[in-house]
Amino acid sequence: MFFDYNGTRVFYEVSGEGPDLLLLHGWGCTHTIFDAFVGDFAAHHRVIALDFPGFGESDEPPTVWGVYEYEEMLEAFCASVGVVKPSIICHSFGGRVAIVFASKCEVSRMMLVDAAGIKPKRSFGYYCKVYKYKLAKWWILKVLRDTEKFEKMRAGKGSADYAAASPKMKAVLSKTVNQDLRKLLPSISIPVILFWGTADTATPLSDAQLMAKLLPDAGLITVKGGTHFSFLEDPGLFKSVAANFLK
Repeated sequence: MFFDYNGTRVFYEVSGEGPDLLLLHGWGCTHTIFDAFVGDFAAHHRVIALDFPGFGESDEPPTVWGVYEYEEMLEAFCASVGVVKPSIICHSFGGRVAIVFASKCEVSRMMLVDAAGIKPKRSFGYYCKVYKYKLAKWWILKVLRDTEKFEKMRAGKGSADYAAASPKMKAVLSKTVNQDLRKLLPSISIPVILFWGTADTATPLSDAQLMAKLLPDAGLITVKGGTHFSFLEDPGLFKSVAANFLK
């Protein structure tokens, strides 16, 4: 099914009946990342899983969105399909959107899985690399006027997520990763479970530990050796934790 958000088509699926449960996927993924768990969740909930604009079957956003634009879309979506005080399970980028949503709207409880939302710490070396890159970009584009050479240089920089994204979604990624949401966490008083891989390098365990300190009612559960997709690496633990938490 599709929801029309000001001309942007947003794909979603609904399964089961009961209290509402929103599933929010991470960057570079789609709603299908949760397919292995939907059957269990749908036994007791109305499960709503969507593709964020720019992913899966949804259109790209019309402009370069940040986290707050994605959250506004989610509010409109929930109003359209009648979502009421949902529980939320979210992974990675979905955690960013869920944090903003939970700070503004009524939410029952939330499970943040290897979630983003804390702006990464930058070393002096990182800023040196950024300055060097910007200088090289200026020289190649403004002096040499060689766009092909610049594209080759850019292709070798950044994360796999950045390299795989379209030009517009590259800009969206750059905007969202620099939005620090820690100031919102103390206002989220609902029960929150943080489910994390100890070896996550995309959103390190230190992010979860900081979130646990800032959230008023939070508990942290870790998967030893788990990466950024800890819920897929230990699905049994994830199912057990989710089932108990959602009761």
